[in-house]
Amino acid sequence: MVVTIDGPSGAGKSTVSRKLALLLGFAFLDTGALYRGVALAAQWAGLESDDEAAVAAWLEGLDLAARPQGGRFMVLLEGRDVEPFIRNEEVANLASRLSAQAAVRGHLLGLQRQAGVLGDLVAEGRDMGTVVFPKAEAKFFLNASPAERARRRFLELKSSQPGLTLEEVLADLNQRDQRDAARSLSPLKPAADALVVDTTSLSQEQVIALLLDKVRALAGKS
Repeated sequence: MVVTIDGPSGAGKSTVSRKLALLLGFAFLDTGALYRGVALAAQWAGLESDDEAAVAAWLEGLDLAARPQGGRFMVLLEGRDVEPFIRNEEVANLASRLSAQAAVRGHLLGLQRQAGVLGDLVAEGRDMGTVVFPKAEAKFFLNASPAERARRRFLELKSSQPGLTLEEVLADLNQRDQRDAARSLSPLKPAADALVVDTTSLSQEQVIALLLDKVRALAGKS
């Protein structure tokens, strides 16, 4: 069974997806980490990210993989776990820009779909239910008000980026939302058959309980 959870940054989908996968006994795939892995590799290579032809050619030699380990898919760049290097706004913003390019999305599509054939999966991202797993048995789209999403994101980042302000986080979120919604390729939007959940006034526990009930109900029907 494949469960997809899409939504913008700060909607709560990462933590909810990870905990839901654990409760269900499913593997967890954070597809945003794949895009951040591409962004990190581009940074390290000194690649000009706006040159789409150069990016497409560079991708042919990119050694990026998603390997199942301990209930999640670990993203590896040249065999190295990228997790310690990708959780910052610089990488996130570059990943958002690169994700608008057809070559990048096409390169990662196969990696993402491969995870779905290995067993039960919770896949988190921005186009899981619309493009990557259009036939997923359970689809969710999490959202929240921009102010609440910025507050959550700020709390996540302030310890690692002490100079960061809430206003800067909100501005970055708004810019990323505009890019994600306006891109012609896989724009951020709920799948037609997804359950849309506004998490603004809900705790993580409430959201997880809601999704868990829905998934178990759907699994019982299959």
